[in-house]
Amino acid sequence: MDKNKFIGTGVALITPFDEEGKVDTASLKRVVQFQIENGVNYLVILGTTAESATLNQEEKELVKQTVINANKGQLPLVLGLGSNNSQAVIDEINHTDLTDFDAILSVSPYYNKPTQNGIYAHFEVISKASPLPIILYNVPSRTGSNISTETVVKLAEDFDNIIGVKEAAGDIVQAYELIQQTPKDFLVISGDDMITLPMVLGGGAGVISVIAQGFPQLFSEMVKLGLGGESKKAFKLHHKIAPAIEMIFEQGNPAGIKSVFKHLGLSHDSLRLPLVNVDENLDNRLKNFIKNL
Repeated sequence: MDKNKFIGTGVALITPFDEEGKVDTASLKRVVQFQIENGVNYLVILGTTAESATLNQEEKELVKQTVINANKGQLPLVLGLGSNNSQAVIDEINHTDLTDFDAILSVSPYYNKPTQNGIYAHFEVISKASPLPIILYNVPSRTGSNISTETVVKLAEDFDNIIGVKEAAGDIVQAYELIQQTPKDFLVISGDDMITLPMVLGGGAGVISVIAQGFPQLFSEMVKLGLGGESKKAFKLHHKIAPAIEMIFEQGNPAGIKSVFKHLGLSHDSLRLPLVNVDENLDNRLKNFIKNL
């Protein structure tokens, strides 16, 4: 199992929609090619940023095949597979063709608010069902519960195919605890764009990013410099892109990054309800940021 393929910059791909609200495969191909050409290390399909909660099964298959065909084996692919129903995740693993994927990204159960024992048991059964390596996804702002450092450490020690965690609690102290306490080869991956560089400089493995897909060359270079310990050069790039990080999350994800793609000419900024477009003020600020950059 080559964990090195997940060191660096991964991007949580959007799902572009056309003006009628249908999956826009032509735009998705352009987005994938944009990542490949600008130095990202791997792609994450059907995560939260992909609005996967609003996609039906047929659309999910269309998204997967479009990315697989556009990627042509050039970058490792990670598939988002998660639910607050443990059995549903197992069933999806058993009924999904995982041939073209290198790992699974699985979010902690949302809404149910399980105990730490429940979270552990959830990932235990997923680990036993999965033929692929698993990256845990901790995002308390969306799930309503935090995966504690202790639980992550226990999962990392007990199951060889649980290889990392996308840590998006926004808590740098917890991130450093994870880096310090998990096994040496366990990947602690930032899920928070703003604190990616401090995490990397503290021993983290990189990022699964939203902003990086809009500015892949700049953000990937920042992460690369951070992994190499070149903090001064890396922070110059961090400060350059930090205003955009704040802006893209100001009115929700992926509304902000879709506005960026619109101004880059890569896709429409269409979203599916209950998500709506950013307002005119933020849209113009993002447009000006791109122009000045």
